[in-house]
Amino acid sequence: MALEQAIITWIHLVCAAIWVGGSLFIAIVFAPLLKTMAPTVEERLQIMIKAGRRFNKIAIPSLVILIATGIFNVHQMILRPDFLLSTSYGIMVVIKIILVIALLISFGAHVRIIRKEVEQKIVQKQLSEVQIAKLRKKIIIVGETTVVISIAILFVAALLDAGI
Repeated sequence: MALEQAIITWIHLVCAAIWVGGSLFIAIVFAPLLKTMAPTVEERLQIMIKAGRRFNKIAIPSLVILIATGIFNVHQMILRPDFLLSTSYGIMVVIKIILVIALLISFGAHVRIIRKEVEQKIVQKQLSEVQIAKLRKKIIIVGETTVVISIAILFVAALLDAGI
C-alpha cells in the first residue's frame, strides 16, 4: 500500500511539474523571448497559439491526471464531509478543491478565447490592430490568472504536506 501511494504521489508531482513548469516557462521565458523573434503582435500571437496548442497536448492530460490522483489522494475525506469541515487539513483540502475549480474555469476561458476560428482569423489577417490588441490583453490576463492559481494550488499542497 505504501508503494502504491508513493507511485501515485510521484505521478501527481510529475504532472504538477509539467502543468506548472510548462506554464511558467511560457510566461517567463518564451513570451518575452518571442518579442525579440517576431516583429508584430499578430505574428507573436500566431506563434504563441501554436506553442500553446503543442503544450496542451501534454498539459491537458497532465491536468486530468493531476485531478484524478488528487481525488484518489483524498477520496476517503471526500466521502466524509464532516471531516472536511471540522479539521484544518480538511479545510485546506476544500480550499485546494475550490482553487482547482477556479483553475478549470480560468483555463476553460483561456481555451475559449483562443479557439480555432480566432486562430484562423489571426492567420488570415482578418482582425484589426484594435481587435488583436484586445485579444492579446485577454490572453495575457487569463493566462496570468491561470498561472497564479496554479502556483496557489502548489502552495496549498505544500501546506497539506506539512500537515497544516
